[in-house]
Amino acid sequence: MKKLKCIIIEDQEVDRLLLQHLINQNDNLELVAYFNNAESALNHLSSDIDVLFLDIDLPGMNGIEFRKKNVNIPACIFISSHPEYAIETFEIDTLDFISKPLKKDRFDYSIHKLIDFFSMKEKSEYFDILSGSQFLKIKEGHNTIQIKISDIIYLEALKDYTRLITLQKKHCVLSSIGQILKENHFSNFIRIHKSYAVPKHLITKKNSYEVVINSNINLPIGRAYKENLSFFDS
Repeated sequence: MKKLKCIIIEDQEVDRLLLQHLINQNDNLELVAYFNNAESALNHLSSDIDVLFLDIDLPGMNGIEFRKKNVNIPACIFISSHPEYAIETFEIDTLDFISKPLKKDRFDYSIHKLIDFFSMKEKSEYFDILSGSQFLKIKEGHNTIQIKISDIIYLEALKDYTRLITLQKKHCVLSSIGQILKENHFSNFIRIHKSYAVPKHLITKKNSYEVVINSNINLPIGRAYKENLSFFDS
């Protein structure tokens, strides 16, 4: 896979220098530029940026506002000392949220997630629902595979792609989560968040901010989708 081109927007010099060091140490990343405020970054963005490392508490325009203006950048990783904003950031195409102080092992985990995202994106070409059946046909690289719809435990939105999560494997398809949910075969799935949809029957627990599916997987609830879960309270 090609090196991923990154920019940093961070106003705290110590945090920025640490992040620069970690990026420069990683063979999969290429640091293109760094900025101490969002306004400066707006004037120097290029179309080939792959990853945005972004603080929230910035002078002038904050990080969340900046991301809303630049959702065309494929991946965004927030690094912030305000964990209370984590749920809000996942409403705006966020790949990961890291709480400060930044630590190498947490950064490495996030980069593993980042590489997985771009790798799946490169491999995914199409999927078809096989007529009259409960299977999906998915193209992955040079192979075509079939998976049972009943084996999917949740869907995860990745911009124009959707990740289909089963207990055995993660599959990525070139179709938005909204388009997939329009298919009759997915009528049992409900949208719980901008980034997630789950089968109703797999929800085992729910509170005001997340659901538990399959007894051991926690997924966030988006504020705009809480009404979709009203059936669970009745």
